Amino acid sequence: MIHQEKFMIDSEITSLNDLRMHRSAPELDSSQEQILKKELFEYIETADWFTVGIMAPTYKLAINILKKMERQFNWPPMKVASHPNGQGPVFLKANQRTGVFYARIEYGLGEGILLSCQYNEEEKNAQTLGPLPLDFFRSRD
Repeated sequence: MIHQEKFMIDSEITSLNDLRMHRSAPELDSSQEQILKKELFEYIETADWFTVGIMAPTYKLAINILKKMERQFNWPPMKVASHPNGQGPVFLKANQRTGVFYARIEYGLGEGILLSCQYNEEEKNAQTLGPLPLDFFRSRD
């Protein structure tokens, strides 16, 4: 039996750095989401390329999140390098530079999105941000 937890809004989240201590992405209110998106887009503007880790309860959900991110950031669609041979929670790892993603069934992970800002210059360290909520990049129509 799969147990789904409801996460309470964590009022202590005021910056992307506060997410690092979480195994799963906390639920955010709209004000927190706006603050984090502003900070995130500052990191994104300085990065040369990205890797994305999506910890999701299903492969289909992970793919949908990746597609939303591709649209949001105008990335070319990524191609499947490997996908799970079954059902269950997944870890999807996408590399914007290579344009491919890998996904595997993995139990025991939290849920959320990890975004690593990568740089072409080796002396710049990659910044891994998150976990962000799975709905962080949803459309606001």
